[in-house]
Amino acid sequence: MPANETASSGKKKGRRARLIVIILVLALVAGVGYGAYWTIDSVRASFPQTTGTVRLEGLSGPVDVKRDDYGIPQIYANSDEDLFRAQGFVQAQDRFWEMDVRRHMTAGRLSEMFGSGQVGTDAFLRTLGWRRVAQTEYDTKLSPETKKYLQAYADGVNAYLEGREGKDLSVEHAALGLSNDYKAEKWTPVDSVAWLKAMAWDLRGNMQDEIDRSLMTSRLSEAEIKELYPPYAFDRNKPIVEGGTVDTGTGYDPEGESTGTPGTSGGALGNAADAGQGSAQGAAQGLQTQLSALSDTLDEIPALLGPNGNGIGSNSWVVSGKYTTTGKPLLANDPHLAPQLPSLWYQMGLHCRSVSASCKYDVAGYTFSGMPGVIIGHNQDIAWGMTNLGADVTDLYLEQVTDEGYLYDKKTRPFTTREEVIKVAGGASRTITVRTTNNGPIVSDRSDELAKVGEKAPVAASAPDRGNGYAIALRWTALDAGRTMDAVFELNRAKDFAGFRKAARNFEVPSQNLIYADSKGAEGNIGYQAPGRIPVRGKGDGRMPAPGWDPAYSWKSGEDAYIPQEELPWDFNPERGYIVTANQAVTESDEDANPHTLTTDWGYGARSQRINDLIETKTKDGGKVSTEDMAKMQMDNSSEIAALLTPILAKINVEDPDVREAQKLLDGWDYTQEPDSSAAAYFNAVWRNILVLAFGNKLPKELRVEGQCLNVRPADATGPVDDLEKPVRECGERDGDTAQPDGGDRWYEVVRKLIKDEDSAWWQSPKTRLDLATQTRDELFERAMKDARWELTAKLGKDVDTWSWGRLHQLTLRNQTLGTEGPGFMQWLLNRGPWNLGGGEAAVNATGWNAADGYGVIWVPSMRMVVNLNDLDKSRWINLSGASGHAYSAHYTDQTDMWAKGELLDWAFTEEAVDRTTVDAMVLRP
Repeated sequence: MPANETASSGKKKGRRARLIVIILVLALVAGVGYGAYWTIDSVRASFPQTTGTVRLEGLSGPVDVKRDDYGIPQIYANSDEDLFRAQGFVQAQDRFWEMDVRRHMTAGRLSEMFGSGQVGTDAFLRTLGWRRVAQTEYDTKLSPETKKYLQAYADGVNAYLEGREGKDLSVEHAALGLSNDYKAEKWTPVDSVAWLKAMAWDLRGNMQDEIDRSLMTSRLSEAEIKELYPPYAFDRNKPIVEGGTVDTGTGYDPEGESTGTPGTSGGALGNAADAGQGSAQGAAQGLQTQLSALSDTLDEIPALLGPNGNGIGSNSWVVSGKYTTTGKPLLANDPHLAPQLPSLWYQMGLHCRSVSASCKYDVAGYTFSGMPGVIIGHNQDIAWGMTNLGADVTDLYLEQVTDEGYLYDKKTRPFTTREEVIKVAGGASRTITVRTTNNGPIVSDRSDELAKVGEKAPVAASAPDRGNGYAIALRWTALDAGRTMDAVFELNRAKDFAGFRKAARNFEVPSQNLIYADSKGAEGNIGYQAPGRIPVRGKGDGRMPAPGWDPAYSWKSGEDAYIPQEELPWDFNPERGYIVTANQAVTESDEDANPHTLTTDWGYGARSQRINDLIETKTKDGGKVSTEDMAKMQMDNSSEIAALLTPILAKINVEDPDVREAQKLLDGWDYTQEPDSSAAAYFNAVWRNILVLAFGNKLPKELRVEGQCLNVRPADATGPVDDLEKPVRECGERDGDTAQPDGGDRWYEVVRKLIKDEDSAWWQSPKTRLDLATQTRDELFERAMKDARWELTAKLGKDVDTWSWGRLHQLTLRNQTLGTEGPGFMQWLLNRGPWNLGGGEAAVNATGWNAADGYGVIWVPSMRMVVNLNDLDKSRWINLSGASGHAYSAHYTDQTDMWAKGELLDWAFTEEAVDRTTVDAMVLRP
């Protein structure tokens, strides 16, 4: 395969063809024909043994595995290596199919399991080289102790795999084994490390915003784009750390010297005006085409943690013991990630029977299947949580390339190249060539269109000759070997804030907000640290693609390459008595005091400020926060945009009696989005239609939902509309989960800033067959109210009293491989749901939906926990699904109903409490 191999447009068809045999096998599992016997044999064969005694090679002593009524394991051992060896064995018992698919994905080897339909995805992942970086980390960066733990974990997984294949591993393995000759390989330590790259990819920051802003230039002016990326409202939404030392930026600023905006002097791409207005227009269109192709490529990569962009996020907060009913801190966390089956998280406890130099761990919480240790949770001394910091850790670079290499600092440098062989189940292997510059791998080599990136990109007159066009390289911190795996174990055994910060120093990717609590002293301590490997740039700020040939735009190197931890924001026992992180700005905007830029694309603070307000309301006049209050806050459904818009909508004079009937639903509504609320259903439909009419229909096709077609003014039109013979028919090209406008809190801020300008051009929408053109805000709002009325009539019926938000806003949990693209029968077999949910976009109970596409739930609080530092056994937790990845296990989705209702399970930690809740006990012996 040449360097510019194009991903097949028939990818999904190819994948579905590979599933035909699998579907037939699964039909047998359902009991069709002679499959009644196959059902019992194949399904039960993979269920784990949870009682009695099992021999596990390599143990130095016996290990106890105690499971509660929900199948959640607590492991007890006398040495670290025994503990992690047992963890690998137990996770493989419950989740090996998930683990196996994950490691093939991170290594770019999905084609070996699922056939030719995955070649395009594998080629892109091989180009990024996740597995290669993980191998380098293991070989050169990780401590001997961490490597020992990783090997012990791998040994535990492999002990489980010994003598098992096909139906003994999972129903999915049984089906896959009959459709090809696939057999599971042994687990390796690098398989565990590579999963960190998948985490980092889905939490990589503003890369999609960088692409989207560039794509917008074909339809929108610089001033209009600026309105769609407003500055963060520091006067209204508090940052995480008050004061602080890091530059937060002020939103999209096309007039800034280093924005890289086409048509601005000093920008990263130079001054397009040098080439004249006509060529500037063509340049914008050329760059748009190439970035659109990159966006399409990114959509093909599995987003295991959720759609990447402004909407995705998490909540965490911690309250000092001074303001709690327990007298010690309370810590809450609920990461918002893609709903999947089984849940991304795996609950477990890892306990040394006696904590000592040879056995250092007494920790419990949430981890990932395939990784040793605990990612989020608490040990006997401290608790911690995480949300996405959103730091800008990726940059796209235009590269001037020739057959000899790429241009850098006026010299042609040779590519670093390697060949990758992609094995394909049922077909011939494919070979790709990966080319790398000093700015990273050339991601445009994976597409014919992307090979022409920059063919007409606006650049200064001093830019190098385009030749056959500029390529695009990706610079990303996660492609440099690091020590995040060390940090996981350091967090697990940290005893105080100093140890916590030391661990955070090595938590390099993905860059997260880390919150902290302990029970030391009279009221305990709370804290915050922004960790992560965050680059120090030369010129440019990462908002737009930069010229790779100019050394001035390169990232710094050596000791100055990344912002030192001493200069990253942190906080300890702030006077206000609590810390809230929900993807908002980390520090206040103070350009004189802040030497570094973390990002200019923060979340806009709707969730974080609501949490701040809830805590302040509860603690005013001497009030105290309880564990129950923390859980109640996690389920807060209040809509900030509803509070802003509903009073305006209620005053609009609506003539149509059916629309007026729906409008009355908003009378007296308290802006909460309960599942049974008809007002919430109608408001969110109105909000969606406002966004579509005011903004969505004006965006380029590359940002609109695939298949949604409009008659639009040609992008290169220069005369008045009346001079055009007829508009152009354009259809959207973006996946519905990532299309715009998504309705997140960036769009709250956009509308808030426009709401008083009743004659803004954004409120103008063209005439249609059924509606007159709108010229003002209220005219557009009335049209949105009408459109929403008839949309919900079609979806929910004519009687508005029967409408409910939950019937629109549904969650279906889907098996992430065989349950996502097969026919209805296969989905019925492996998937579960739907559940009618409350909450919504940018609510604290962040059951996210994309307004450009519809109302279905696309990200969720993937787990919820509240840690009680006064009595750890009174902490509470819940998972999205259950402990098991086996589709017919009692623990497949046994927590989901409670999760949907906002209920939490008791979280036993001490051995006495664990013993009281133990239902199944198993002993692993040498």
